[in-house]
Amino acid sequence: MIAYIDGFNVYFGLRDSGLQRCYWLDMQALARELLRGDQQLVETKYFTARIAGGKAGDPPGKARHLDAKRKRQSDFLEVLGTLQGLRIYEGHYLGKDVQCRQCGSSWRTHEEKMTDVQIATEMLTDAFQDAFDVALVVSGDSDLVPPIRAVRRLFRAKRVVVAFPPGRSSVQLKKAANASLTVKLEQLERSQFPDQVRKPDGYVFRRPSTWR
Repeated sequence: MIAYIDGFNVYFGLRDSGLQRCYWLDMQALARELLRGDQQLVETKYFTARIAGGKAGDPPGKARHLDAKRKRQSDFLEVLGTLQGLRIYEGHYLGKDVQCRQCGSSWRTHEEKMTDVQIATEMLTDAFQDAFDVALVVSGDSDLVPPIRAVRRLFRAKRVVVAFPPGRSSVQLKKAANASLTVKLEQLERSQFPDQVRKPDGYVFRRPSTWR
């Protein structure tokens, strides 16, 4: 089995479910939690995009908040990078400022780009190379319906299983996949990194205090 994990879909599912204490998530351990007893995890592929920090002109408080978020994500990706058998694929995270025409207030919105395309590309490439018997897709993004259908149509012997993060679901994905399930809280709790993770060079990363 190869696991394809939609990083932002997992993150926003956890956030919307009030599960910030589960952000310090070992994605490879989670993939193993979702295996059946007779299955073997060949590789975990994690798809995300690096968020931007504060920019010129931001109020100091806002800039500090955005810079802290960027630092937490960067540290988390470094920790994921210590895992053998896990590969990180980065897309783009685009930000733009929006202003209300009525009240004049402004805020920054963000849009993640390329994750669904990268997941589709990797899953189809791996299927053509016969790299898996089962693809585990951890996401609730219905944009992944076409590649899942393509894998099932072109490779009848292969299975695609969708695992929905907390707070995420899609009827279309359920119909497209061979099977689906929802990630359970206890699986998330068992898949947390230790509070401190040491890199091979000796540098120690610590779970952010806001992720407890």
